[in-house]
Amino acid sequence: MPELPEVETVRRGLEKALLGKRIDGIKTGTKRLRRPFPASLQKAVSARVEGLQRRAKYLLLRLDINQTIVIHLGMSGRLVIHPANEKYTPAKHDHFVLTLQDGAKIVFNDARRFGLIEMLADDTLDQHKLFSHLGPEPLEKEFSTAYLADYLKAKKISIKLAIMDQKCVVGVGNIYASEALYRAGISPKRAAKSLKKPEIEKLVPAIKRVLEDAIKAGGSSLRDYVQADGELGYFQHNFNVYDRAGEKCRKCGDAIKKITQGGRSTFYCPTHQK
Repeated sequence: MPELPEVETVRRGLEKALLGKRIDGIKTGTKRLRRPFPASLQKAVSARVEGLQRRAKYLLLRLDINQTIVIHLGMSGRLVIHPANEKYTPAKHDHFVLTLQDGAKIVFNDARRFGLIEMLADDTLDQHKLFSHLGPEPLEKEFSTAYLADYLKAKKISIKLAIMDQKCVVGVGNIYASEALYRAGISPKRAAKSLKKPEIEKLVPAIKRVLEDAIKAGGSSLRDYVQADGELGYFQHNFNVYDRAGEKCRKCGDAIKKITQGGRSTFYCPTHQK
C-alpha cells in the first residue's frame, strides 16, 4: 500500500497539472471501488482546482465551489497524468478520468479496487468519518516530543504499533515505522509507555527525517507503486532494516531480525536497537 511519502510524491507530481485548472469532465467506470462513486462528483464539472493537499494518505482536490474531491489510492491505485498532446487509450482498470479544460487527463487506475473517491463539502471534512479520528501530521510542528510523550505514557502496546496508529500520528506505515525506530536506536518490541523522554526526543525527529528522505527520493517502489509521471521511486535502496532480514546491520554488523507485530513484518537490529 502506498504510504505517506508515496502519496506526497503523487501530490507534488499532480500539482503543476491541476492547480488553477478548470475541470471539463468527469467519467467513472461501471465498477465500484471500495465504495460506489458519489453522484455528487458531477458538481465538480466546470469548477476550478484551487489547491491540492494531503491529509494522512488522502489527496484533497480543493475546488472553488466549497467542495473537495477526496482520493485514497488503496492498495495499488495510481494516478497518472496524460498530457493534452498525447492520445489517451483507456486501460483495463481505469476507473476514474478527470479531464481538464486544456485537454489533459488525470486517470485513476486501480486493479484491486481498494481505492476510494469521495466528494465532500469543505465545512464537513474535519468531522467526516474519514478524518475525524486522525492524529497530527508527522511533518507538522504539532507532532512534537511533548505531544508524543503525553500520548505514549499509558500505552501498553509496542512502540512500533503505537506510532503506526493513525490516532497517534498519521502516515507512519509499516516500512517507515521500522526505519524510524532503527534511526532512533529503539527496539520495536518495547512497550510504548516504557520510552523515556530522551528516547522520544530521538524518535520524533527520526520519524520526520525518514519521511522527508523518502519524499525527496520519490517514495518507495515496492510492488506496483508509481509516481504521477509514471516513474518508479527508489527509496527502497536506502532501507537500513526493512526487508533485510539476515543481512548485516550497517551500524554494528549484527544480523537484522524479522518478527511479526500486528500481522505485519517488523525488521530491526537486536544489538543497535534497545
